[in-house]
Amino acid sequence: MPQDLRAGFSTYWTSFGQGPRRALAIHCSLAHSGSWGGMARHLSGALTLRACDMPGHGRSAPWDKRGEIQEVTARIAADLCDGPTDLIGHSFGATVALRLAVMRPDLVRSLVLIEPVFFAAGFAADPGARAAFDVAMGGFAKAMAAGDTQDAARAFTAVWGAGAAWGDVPEPQRRAMAAQMPLIDAAQPVLYEDAAGLLVDGVLQAVTVPALLIEGSQSPAIIPAINAGLAARLPQAERAVILGAGHMAPITHPAQVSAEILRFLRSA
Repeated sequence: MPQDLRAGFSTYWTSFGQGPRRALAIHCSLAHSGSWGGMARHLSGALTLRACDMPGHGRSAPWDKRGEIQEVTARIAADLCDGPTDLIGHSFGATVALRLAVMRPDLVRSLVLIEPVFFAAGFAADPGARAAFDVAMGGFAKAMAAGDTQDAARAFTAVWGAGAAWGDVPEPQRRAMAAQMPLIDAAQPVLYEDAAGLLVDGVLQAVTVPALLIEGSQSPAIIPAINAGLAARLPQAERAVILGAGHMAPITHPAQVSAEILRFLRSA
């Protein structure tokens, strides 16, 4: 599959399906473009789905700290859009899709944000949510402060993973996730403090394309708060809940997530 410079970064991408609508899928942290394979089987009749590896993930080049990681990834995504595109993002990838919709509205036909980890939106919607969230992420923060990326990866996946015990994860995969922890840390200013200014009055209100906000019924409590905050700002937002799913719904519940997306796109 193709790999070349996109927005100045060596980027790998792949394509799924041959449907009439062009879509771009942006994966979550610690994953890669292949993680969309399960959903692509359900979406291939409706979408021609392009999926890229974010910097520092999959076959794309390692993150070299040039620029702010969410903005850089959004610029790469923009370079992969051939005209108006349906954007589908998961977790951090969903925040990239939202950032792209603000930066380049001409490229975005619709937004599907699955479990967006834009924590600042959740804190704004529910000011009491931050204390509980800081407790949940305390193990990760402590390990990063100590420079223990292995323990940081264990703590991070305990909150945001698919439920596998850390000891059951193959050692090469544990090492790879530990090496990616600086990427998680690099995104904190935009996710926790809204360093990009997306919550400034009028910014998200100007994103007028149809938007679908998806969450799992078993997801961390901050996710419903985030989606409530985003739904209050995005003029054409609707929400959907995947019963029995957690944060990794695109991988654990691909049929259900895809069904919600197809329903949304029919009316978008």
